[in-house]
Amino acid sequence: MSTSSQSPGATESTPAPIGQVRELLESLCENEEIRVEFLTHLLGRAACRQLAIYRLPDDFVLSVVVPVYNEVETLPKLIAAIRESGVACEIILVDDGSTDGTREMLDGWRNQSDLKILFHEQNQGKGAALRTGFCQATGDAVIIQDADLEYSPDDYRALLQPIVMEGADVVYGSRFIPGSRNVPRLRHYLPNKILTWWSNLFTNFLLTDMETCYKVFRRDIIQQIGPTLKERRFGIEPELTAKLSRIKGLKLREVPIRYFPRTYSEGKKIGWRDGFRALWCVIRY
Repeated sequence: MSTSSQSPGATESTPAPIGQVRELLESLCENEEIRVEFLTHLLGRAACRQLAIYRLPDDFVLSVVVPVYNEVETLPKLIAAIRESGVACEIILVDDGSTDGTREMLDGWRNQSDLKILFHEQNQGKGAALRTGFCQATGDAVIIQDADLEYSPDDYRALLQPIVMEGADVVYGSRFIPGSRNVPRLRHYLPNKILTWWSNLFTNFLLTDMETCYKVFRRDIIQQIGPTLKERRFGIEPELTAKLSRIKGLKLREVPIRYFPRTYSEGKKIGWRDGFRALWCVIRY
């Protein structure tokens, strides 16, 4: 005779009382450990791994470093999305000499406990803003987050999974591997692939997307290479990758991410000169 587990109060022909069902749903929503265990039994470990269903340590904090330049329209939406990501975050905003009202908006946010707000008096570039932000990071892991909404904080859990569950040191979010959504437009796709190929030649990595914004580091890794960074603009991407390649035994993973490209008229800032600079940075570092 076979047996089956049932919810308390339920029989084969009669469902559990609605009160017990409500209690179960509430516990699943409020208790991450119960939710993960339930979904693992329901879906299986492989599916949960693919869906980034896992339990973060209770005291885990992600430092989100956001270089900001003239993003008064997108920044409030980004902060809301980070707070809704399901990950406890320390949000480090580095205003890089904005002139569109962003600075004044940030001044009004100084009393928000999850924000660290820093200012550059003059525009210095993305790399300079990241270097300033890295120095302030105190979380278990550190992620680079652009302020323009091209990259979604909904991907944080997937990006952190190799670090938390698999012992990775660094994770790159790739726009080009299976599972990614909304790849860049052709005019940006080809330069990205060329730069990634060029970088791989010098680093011996097998990356598909070196230029991705989404790079996640264990904090000790960024503390190790942060003080050596020199690039002020977009050359920071190949410089970071080159210097990571010199760390013996480094475990670097890529995971697929979502991407929502915007146009230059919508505020995209990287240009062809930055592409040539990136080629040089690969050789230099």
